[in-house]
Amino acid sequence: MQSTPDNITIFLLVTTFLIMALGVFTLSILFVHRKKQIAYQKNLKEVEANYEKNLLKTQLEIQEQTFENISREIHDNISLSLTLAKLHLHTLDWNEKEAAVEKVETTINLLSSSIAQLSNISKGLNADIIIQHGLLKAIEDEIQLIQKTKLFSVELAISGTPFYMDAQRELIIFRIIQEGFNNIIKHARATSTKLLLHYDPEKLKIFIRDNGTGFDETMAGKIRQAGLKNMETRIRVLKGTMKITSSPGNGTILLFTIPVE
Repeated sequence: MQSTPDNITIFLLVTTFLIMALGVFTLSILFVHRKKQIAYQKNLKEVEANYEKNLLKTQLEIQEQTFENISREIHDNISLSLTLAKLHLHTLDWNEKEAAVEKVETTINLLSSSIAQLSNISKGLNADIIIQHGLLKAIEDEIQLIQKTKLFSVELAISGTPFYMDAQRELIIFRIIQEGFNNIIKHARATSTKLLLHYDPEKLKIFIRDNGTGFDETMAGKIRQAGLKNMETRIRVLKGTMKITSSPGNGTILLFTIPVE
């Protein structure tokens, strides 16, 4: 049998080994924990950096979108009013004094409207024109302004049972129609135009047809004008579709299909 001193020695060695193993295990746990803590802090800093980066990116995107919206508002709405005012002045015939006076008054009204709309833009994009008058009344007023230029006739037709959308959606629809007329004035050289609004329970279809010069549909992608791009952008916002049918000498048909939400 082993002597008591030997047993004590073995016990001390085993105890020392266990203490050292426990110490190593504890240090390992602390090391792993510290490593995870460092990794967590690093990830946290990366998340914070990415957040700030994404926040800045979002702010820039919002700012850019705001500028684009303002640009479209000026191009689609004020540009049409100023174009009509210019056409009124260019078609003045002082031999027809009464008609000339009417055109001058209309031009003054158009310029006043443009100034008012610029003021509205400075206050923020809004749907006041639709809230105050409604989509159909706004369209009728716009057609009256175009008719007074005597550049081409405009026929308005409405089928189905008209319904109301929220003011912002109706404003976008109104801007699309304005841009359609703007393109006809600038490019089509048409003598007549027809605007049809067909109200379906699930969607609104808008047809804008002119008898102008038209263009080759195969070249449509290459000759995309700012007006067409603006209409495409707006119709996407409404989750709708836009179709162009045209050929040289046969005018153009624009078809917009807008779902009801």
